[in-house]
Amino acid sequence: MSTRGEFIAVVLAADRTANDPIARKTGSACKAIAPVGGMPMIIRVLDALEASGMVKTIVVCGPPAAIIAECPELEDRIRSGRAIWLPNLDSPSRSANSALAQIDQQAPVLLTTADHALLTPAIVQYFLTKSRAAGSDAAVGVVRYEDVAAAFPNSKRTVIKLRDGGLCGCNLYAFLNPRGRGLVSFWQRAEDLRKRPWQLIAQTFGPVAVILYLLGLLSINKGLATVTARTGIKVQPVFLPYPQAGVDVDKVEDLLLAESVLVEARSATRG
Repeated sequence: MSTRGEFIAVVLAADRTANDPIARKTGSACKAIAPVGGMPMIIRVLDALEASGMVKTIVVCGPPAAIIAECPELEDRIRSGRAIWLPNLDSPSRSANSALAQIDQQAPVLLTTADHALLTPAIVQYFLTKSRAAGSDAAVGVVRYEDVAAAFPNSKRTVIKLRDGGLCGCNLYAFLNPRGRGLVSFWQRAEDLRKRPWQLIAQTFGPVAVILYLLGLLSINKGLATVTARTGIKVQPVFLPYPQAGVDVDKVEDLLLAESVLVEARSATRG
């Protein structure tokens, strides 16, 4: 089945904290509109989604209405209908749930974040094509930590250590049917534990799984199979061959890294 122009993209674009370090560093009203390489990072994400050819509608959840005017590019896209704005709630998972409740319940959905400043059309195409081919209810994008470390040796990323090796999340989720959208409720439980994965494993999978995790014996397929057993939602990982997919702009160091990658990419294009 073709995926071209089929997906609705939901972009979470509200700050996680009241005093976001990126917004503070750049003097921006919120992180989503902070410039990365001279362009608001949310505009980079919207451009990648549009250029992928696989997204028919873009829904932006946040930033707060009072902030939109601070980013004329975003304001123009909302006014013209290129992006649909919805208010954010008090957490990413609740914002996602709210957005999902207001869009076509039968449409496949791509969920990502506004701080995915290195997102490209190729990443979007690869992830959505592989997600659909997996035949699951939902798919989660991951990249191997060894690939990220090789590409960006001085970058510190959050790593989930599994038998498969270290993995980094990519802030890319595909919900391929209404059942798959239930994964957001599971995410809501995980939200406060994203930096402490062993606690999530303990709460979700029980003591045996956490022992396996700590011993490095838990695989991603075993973990997702347990999610399926607990929730009835079949989830598959999509391993992305793009190290930059594992870089989100959460810290000032991430901002500097993203800008250096963009400069290098521009130089390579000119060359």
